[in-house]
Amino acid sequence: MQKAERTAERAAAPRDWTRGSIIGNLLSLSWPMMISGSLWTVGQTTDMVWVGRLGAVSIAGVGVAGIVVLMVLSAKLGLTVGARAMVSRMVGAGNIAGANHAARQAYVISLAYGLIVTALGVLFPERIIGLFGLQPDVVREGSSYLRVAAIGWTPLSFSLMSMAIMQASGDSVAPMKISLAFRLSQVALCPFFVFGWWVFPRLGVTGAALSQVITEIGGMLTGLWILFGGHTRLHPSLRGFRLDPNMIWRMVKIGLPGLVMGVERNLGSMVLMWIMVPFGTLAVAGHSLIQRVEQVISMPGWGLGVGASVIVGQNLGARQPERAERSGWLAAGMAQVFMLVCALAALLGAEYIIRIFNSDPALVKLGASFLRIAAAGYAIMGFGTVLSHCISGSGDTIPTLVVSIVTMWVILLPLAWALPKVTNLDVYGVRWAIVINIAVGAAAYVTYFRLGRWKKKRI
Repeated sequence: MQKAERTAERAAAPRDWTRGSIIGNLLSLSWPMMISGSLWTVGQTTDMVWVGRLGAVSIAGVGVAGIVVLMVLSAKLGLTVGARAMVSRMVGAGNIAGANHAARQAYVISLAYGLIVTALGVLFPERIIGLFGLQPDVVREGSSYLRVAAIGWTPLSFSLMSMAIMQASGDSVAPMKISLAFRLSQVALCPFFVFGWWVFPRLGVTGAALSQVITEIGGMLTGLWILFGGHTRLHPSLRGFRLDPNMIWRMVKIGLPGLVMGVERNLGSMVLMWIMVPFGTLAVAGHSLIQRVEQVISMPGWGLGVGASVIVGQNLGARQPERAERSGWLAAGMAQVFMLVCALAALLGAEYIIRIFNSDPALVKLGASFLRIAAAGYAIMGFGTVLSHCISGSGDTIPTLVVSIVTMWVILLPLAWALPKVTNLDVYGVRWAIVINIAVGAAAYVTYFRLGRWKKKRI
């Protein structure tokens, strides 16, 4: 096994991300992650583009179901933080055999998580969507979408873990290729299933979910083939596999705050949707559209953040904490520049962006107003997005959880409830509360990152 590992390592000709130009390393490692993340959101946004042709009820139903899907995804991404931090540290320290062992244990976590969330989503979609207090027709559309989407959550769990392991090892190109192949397939399949084109049945919102499931299964199989086939830097194997409860617990202990953060942020989003519901289906649809737009524009910052977290982890493993810190600041500045461009685009072209999804004049007017308010948050979002990833990538996940809980439950939700009532902002007060939340979170992450305590975290 060790001979195979050495052969795979030489074949991959791995780049040392702890040396050379920091900006060059960030761009080289992060651009495939940006594309990978953007491709995932393209799949989600494509769903909404086609579902938007079915009407506001379908938009609202899929939008609400999307909050649940995002909760499952965010929780899983949080759980991968432990594997990402451990693998990146081991690779930085030159311990490839240890990184392979950690990767094998990470799949045990993926299997357990995937089976649990799949069972809940398939068995109880009506109860889950019913928690939002929506109209019956919206609940029907949302639960139909969710039941089918949940079938793909176990394959998605494996796929996300495979890509996280590859990225942590310093290989961000292979995950990008997986995302590219299967998200393009989803984009092609989605309208055929939604509208019943050619020989396909007309499935409506469930067709949009089915196209996702197909691509998630493909992504899982390809990711496992690349890793276990030795086509990337790491080469885990099932030969001699044994459960390592101690390592599993170490990864879970690091990743658990990330999982909790993913759940609580999305529970917060559910509460935010409850606050939005009394303003009507049009407001729910407009809010759902802005969420999809934000998923797209946040991906470059997310990619830079994940790339920076890998570089931070590997530099800490190589005992270069100051280089790790500089990498974080440079990545945050680059993300901030991009988000300023997005803010300007949202201000100038809000109506054009909303019309991509739906041309209803009332929805376009409300959605454009929502988007222009959101632009104020985009202008300051880059620092928080990147630095939170860098802190977590060091293995120091408790501070990010604390910031997340405080900003969501102490700032955002109370303000979202109060501003429409105590001011004349009406439904727009909910959107301004989101902007304030982004600003406070960014300030908190900048402050903690400057303190430097994350550099001393032992995992």
